[in-house]
This record gives sequence, C-alpha cells and structure tokens, in this order.
Amino acid sequence: MSVANAIEPAAPSTVKAYLKPIDAEGLAAFAAKGRANPASRGTNKVHTAMQGMYRSLSYVGDHQPVVVDEPLHLFGENTAPAPGEIVLSGLGGCLAVGITAVATWKKVRLSRLEIFLEGDIGNPAAWGADGALKEAPDMGFQAIRVKVVVEGDASREVLDGIVQHANFYSPVANSMRNPIPFEIALA
Repeated sequence: MSVANAIEPAAPSTVKAYLKPIDAEGLAAFAAKGRANPASRGTNKVHTAMQGMYRSLSYVGDHQPVVVDEPLHLFGENTAPAPGEIVLSGLGGCLAVGITAVATWKKVRLSRLEIFLEGDIGNPAAWGADGALKEAPDMGFQAIRVKVVVEGDASREVLDGIVQHANFYSPVANSMRNPIPFEIALA
C-alpha cells in the first residue's frame, strides 16, 4: 500500500464542557415575581463574634463561619482574608451570579467564568483610633477594578453585553456605588 492510499487519521475534536446550568424555569418565575412586586425586599442576616486581636467569625445561616482577620502589617495574625477582601469577594460572587443569570435568560451556555477584583482602600484614620481626622483622605474603597474572563457559546460582543447588564443590575455593585441608609447602635 502506498503512502498516498493510506487512510488519514481524523483530526482531533475538542470537547467543550459547560458550567453546571441554573434552573431557567425557576429564574423566570423569580423574575416574574420581581416584575409583579418591584418593591419587594429580602433581608440578609449575619452574626459576627470577635475571637481576639482582629480575628472574627461571621455566622450566616447554617453555613461554616466566614473567618476574617487582618494581615500582619495591620496588626492581625493573617489567618484569613481581611474585611475589604471579603467585601470584594461578595462583589465578585454577586457579579458571577448575575452573569450566570443573564446568560441563562439569554440562552447562552457558559464554559468559563472567572472574575478578578482589585480595590484601593484607605484607612488613614487607623479605624478611628487616633489616626488622621475624618476630613483627611477618604476612608474605604476609593477605586475598584473588575476584570471578567467569560467564555461560552456566544460572540465576545454578546458576552460583554451580558457582563455589562449583570453589572448594572448587581445588588452588591449597586450597594457599593450608591449611598444607602446605615444605622448602628448598641443592642
């Protein structure tokens, strides 16, 4: 048999795995409920208990506690993420939920979704422990940058539209962008 008559091996095919989908019918019912009562609100509840130094445990429902600490250079023990990092984690999680929901609504299957967040945070007042006066540089996050890596069965333009739509409607992103009433008092 000549080389010209040899059977060519088939080109390898790539199998694309998609992320586990959410319940599209449940999402549609939840959306309909929101359209019917746009003023509806839920309540998130967290109980935080200090362990010592800057390490605390926050209890949310029946989940394992969320552990928070400060890094060594801020006098913590660096046993867990800092509070600002937990805030960015919440933002990343909310954006991921939103992107997944919008993609489901638009019938786009996602094969990859990763979110990278950075936040520039100021604490010149040393948490109010005799640092700079409040009139000094602003406290808290001064800038947040988010980069989204998303892949699926849609064009880059469609995926970007999904990301932008999810950002616009993200409850956590909107909580960070917009002033909200805030109360604190002794129990």
